[in-house]
Amino acid sequence: MVRELDTVVLAHNLKGYPLKTGDVGGVVYAYRNGKAFEVEFVAGDGETVAVVTLLESDIRPIYREEILHVRALAPA
Repeated sequence: MVRELDTVVLAHNLKGYPLKTGDVGGVVYAYRNGKAFEVEFVAGDGETVAVVTLLESDIRPIYREEILHVRALAPA
């Protein structure tokens, strides 16, 4: 179950955003009893890349046995 302030993983690329499958974000708000979430994605310098409202099916929890990975952010 995903809750506010959880770290989550994007389940698929998002059209219109520089976000790709596997990008990591933080849940800043949960809507409709956990059916939708406001998720913030940030760059390495802490600047916000996107804040997106996503459905439960768009994200998943990050698992303990996973490791974070860095990729270059495509220019806007």
